[in-house]
Amino acid sequence: MLKLKIGTRGSPLALAQAKWVRENLIRYYGKCQIQIVSIKTEGDRLKDVPISQMGGKGLFVKEIEKALLEGVIDLAVHSVKDLPMELPPGLFITAITKREDPFDVFVSKSYSSLNDLPPHSTIATGSLRRRVQLINYRSDLTIKEIRGNVDTRIRKLNEGFAEGLVLAAAALKRLKKEDKITQYLHPDICLPAAGQGALGIEIRGEDKSLKKKLTVINDEESSLVITAERSCLHSLGVSCHTPAAAYGELNGGDILLKGLVASLDGKRVIKKKMLGPKEEAEMLGELLAKKIIDAGGRKLLSQFSKK
Repeated sequence: MLKLKIGTRGSPLALAQAKWVRENLIRYYGKCQIQIVSIKTEGDRLKDVPISQMGGKGLFVKEIEKALLEGVIDLAVHSVKDLPMELPPGLFITAITKREDPFDVFVSKSYSSLNDLPPHSTIATGSLRRRVQLINYRSDLTIKEIRGNVDTRIRKLNEGFAEGLVLAAAALKRLKKEDKITQYLHPDICLPAAGQGALGIEIRGEDKSLKKKLTVINDEESSLVITAERSCLHSLGVSCHTPAAAYGELNGGDILLKGLVASLDGKRVIKKKMLGPKEEAEMLGELLAKKIIDAGGRKLLSQFSKK
C-alpha cells in the first residue's frame, strides 16, 4: 500500500492542489494512505507586505522544503510559478502536472474588459510582473497592491477596493470559481509567469522508489515547455517575483518561447521570442535569455539583483 505525507501551504487553493495530487495517485494505485500536511510559509505570515518587497526567494516554499529535507513529509506540492529557479541541495522536481489554463484574467463587477475601464481606474494585483505589464498596456491605470487568498481578493473587489482584479485563471478554475472571470488576458497584454498553471512535485533526490511512482502524474509536454520557461528566467538571473516572464507553447515538434523583462515603472518592456526543438528546451530558454539581454535587457536587469 502506498503511504505518503504530502506537504503544502494551507490556503484553499494550495489544499485543492494537494487534494488533486492525492486523488490522482489513488486513482492510479488504488488503496492508499495519503495524508495532507498543511505548512505555513513566510509568504503566508507576512500578509501585509508587498511580495516584491519581501526578498522573493522561497517566500512560499522554504518552510515546506525544510519539512521535506527533515523527513516530516514525503513530497511537496507547489505552484511551479512560486518555485525559485534554484532548489536546495538534495531536492528535485520529479513531476510537472498537466498544465491548467496558463493565462492571467481580469475580474470586475462593472466592466467587461481592461479596455472598458474608464481613465485612471484602479486595478488590484499582488504581482510585480502583472503590474508592469498592465501599466505598459495602459499607462493611465492605478495599480494597487493586494494580498490574501482568492476569496479574500474577490471580497475586497466586491467591497470597492478597486474597479478590477488581475489574477491567474488556473487559481479560479481549481477553486471552481471560473464564473468570476470577466476577460482572459492575451499574452500580448500580460505574458504569464514561468510555470503558471502547473503543479511541481518536489521530493528528496535519494527517494528513487517514490520518483518512479510519481511518474504517473508527470505530463511530458507541460514538463518540456516549463523547462524552457524556467531556463529562460534562470539564465536572466531573476526570481519568480521580479518583473520578468516566460511562456512557451508547443508548435508541432517545436516550442515557441516568449520572454520579457520590464522596467520597474512599466515604461519599457523588452519582449522577444524564439522557436526551437522541444528536445532542446533548456537550451532554448538560455538562447532566448541571451537575445533579451542583447536587446537591452542587461540595463533593465540591473534594477534588481538575483534573489
